[in-house]
Amino acid sequence: MSESTFVIVGASLAGAKAAEALRDGGFDGRIILIGEEQQRPYERPPLSKGYLTGKEAAEKAYVHEESWYAEHNIDLRLGIRATRIDREHREVQLEGGERVHYDKLLLATGSSVVRLKVPGSELEGLRYLRTFDESTELRAVLAEGGQLVVIGGGWIGLEVASAARGYGASVVLIEQQAQPLLAVLGPELGAFYAQVHRDHGVDVRLGVGVQAITGDGGRLTTVVTSDGHEVPADAVVAGLGIRPNVELAADAGLLVDDGVVVDEYLRTTDPDIYAAGDVANAHNSLLGRQIRVEHWANAKDQGSAAARSMLGFDEPFAKVPYFYSDQYDLGMEYSGYVRPGDFDSLIYRGDPASHEFCAFWLNKRTIVAGMNVNVWDVHPTIRALIKSAAPVDADRLADPAAPLADVAD
Repeated sequence: MSESTFVIVGASLAGAKAAEALRDGGFDGRIILIGEEQQRPYERPPLSKGYLTGKEAAEKAYVHEESWYAEHNIDLRLGIRATRIDREHREVQLEGGERVHYDKLLLATGSSVVRLKVPGSELEGLRYLRTFDESTELRAVLAEGGQLVVIGGGWIGLEVASAARGYGASVVLIEQQAQPLLAVLGPELGAFYAQVHRDHGVDVRLGVGVQAITGDGGRLTTVVTSDGHEVPADAVVAGLGIRPNVELAADAGLLVDDGVVVDEYLRTTDPDIYAAGDVANAHNSLLGRQIRVEHWANAKDQGSAAARSMLGFDEPFAKVPYFYSDQYDLGMEYSGYVRPGDFDSLIYRGDPASHEFCAFWLNKRTIVAGMNVNVWDVHPTIRALIKSAAPVDADRLADPAAPLADVAD
């Protein structure tokens, strides 16, 4: 393949891991890795965790050392945007007009934050957290103290609130749903996380939205909630979720439906174009459905898997989804995939009040998802139980004294 050119659009975790896997898989042709940001590929979890809290150095977030790309003959192009895919001529057009030929193309374009759209959302002081630069700026803001208003009780909102309290800032969290993380964890565990934050001094306000932001001299000073309350704010972080960056794919005529639709080999409807990471709505052969996963492990694993598919290996993507979160002294890992209505029971192993427990979502006696909170070295077993789809004994599963590996009937 020494005469072939593989182009990766998106100098992201998925894109960087794909480039690495191509070289590890023996590809000796040209690899062009294109990214909009000036930063070389980095991992996003530190941006709302260790780096934001000041406990980790910036260098820890990068996927590879700066010299790695040249050492592996990766043509890394930063600060440039891909604007069009010409499928007929197998070219990617870049900002400025350059056209880059590809034999295989990987879209690892990731996602963008959902922007707050209320009166006053243009005022200075409203922040989002998606990029390295945004995390650096937010870290400086949190270190100043004052009152931070966090809009949105998802993982990003909760982790930002935790980081802010660590700096001594006052925090008001506004979530329009009845509990934080409601769609992900359900009402019981959402309430658990709400209480964790209240116990650490966060003013958690649930069931209310934001109707406006007001300010003075072009800078925000107040968040007006949907019930008419005015909340003073020195800074505001909006964590409203993300949307996949599908524009390139859609304009090229590829199938798009909540992301770029790909098969179990991460191929799009064009057999020479692949997609991985946040942007990919992929068929997971283990789960037997199309899903789009917005977490670190998925980007890492799919980037490598897409590269192997580009090299001709017939290996369907069948990973158990996984993510983790750190808030205060609470660490958790979540394995599996479950939506409201996909399970018929929720079983606790240990007492949530102790902050050391596991939770399992079951459907017809099989574990479809599991979460371990301050209980370590168990998520490989949880993933194995999910992959096996074996019926489990609910009493043994709930008993912390019973070996987790022996709960299957």
